[in-house]
Amino acid sequence: MPPFTVLHVCMGNICRSPMAERLLTLAVGERLARRAVDPARAEELLHSHSAGTGGWHAGEEMNPPAARQVVTRGGAVTGFAARKLRSDHIDAADLVLTATADQQEYVVALRPDAASRTFVLGEFGRLLAVLDPAVLPVAEATADAVHARGVALVEAAHVARQGTTPLATDDLDDPWGRGDQCFSRVADEIEETVHPLAAILLP
Repeated sequence: MPPFTVLHVCMGNICRSPMAERLLTLAVGERLARRAVDPARAEELLHSHSAGTGGWHAGEEMNPPAARQVVTRGGAVTGFAARKLRSDHIDAADLVLTATADQQEYVVALRPDAASRTFVLGEFGRLLAVLDPAVLPVAEATADAVHARGVALVEAAHVARQGTTPLATDDLDDPWGRGDQCFSRVADEIEETVHPLAAILLP
């Protein structure tokens, strides 16, 4: 039940998935501000969190260049601590967005019943572009409305991907150990999905 819960998954949970976690929260806050609603209420409507397929960095802060991308775009990095993905994280998620197809397979192997709500981030972004928001439940800035609309959106995206072929370009490059320019490009690619997602949830 509410809030609509999005779980972001990458490898070590210090670069890609934390950026996606915080940039989605930021995007929802920006949509609320346009509705003259306190952006701090974003967490009441949508719970965006993340985990890694490996636990090497458990307890660590976000990788500094990843944190810089979040902060320079207006987001917050406080309170973040990396963690290893667990089955209960998947069970509680309405939508699971992975950085790569390999990580999508990892999630589905761990929880086969989550296959219909698990997508590679870039794939989900492509599907959003072809879905008709008019068929979704009414959009309101309430936890129940966002949850209902989000769940219906995930179901529609799962139907839309039937018979389609995943693209290699859906994967996010791993920027770990690379420069700010690479992190900036990856953050841009994350925003190409999380901004349209926020816009559909809160038009």
